[in-house]
Amino acid sequence: MLVLSVLCLLGCSLAAPQAPVEILEQEVDNIGINGYKFSYKLSDGTTRTEEAVLNNAGTDNESLSVRGSVSWVAPDGITYTINFVADENGFQPEGAHIPK
Repeated sequence: MLVLSVLCLLGCSLAAPQAPVEILEQEVDNIGINGYKFSYKLSDGTTRTEEAVLNNAGTDNESLSVRGSVSWVAPDGITYTINFVADENGFQPEGAHIPK
């Protein structure tokens, strides 16, 4: 029983919540016409940018082309980055850790 109690206590201490994440920077440009743009940077090292452009406005082939990136710091201290495009060819992510 003592071993079980110690293991439970250890598990609870390892699962303690992380410090709150704060927004350090944030920009939003979305007037609802011809696409949008936003970005943010968080105190935990996470960053995100995204920009969309409206293609063929007012036609049957109207679509958005989106470009962006996201970066974060993993628990092991490694920073991961994904750059992406999403358009008529689908979602196309690129990153050093993504198999080609």
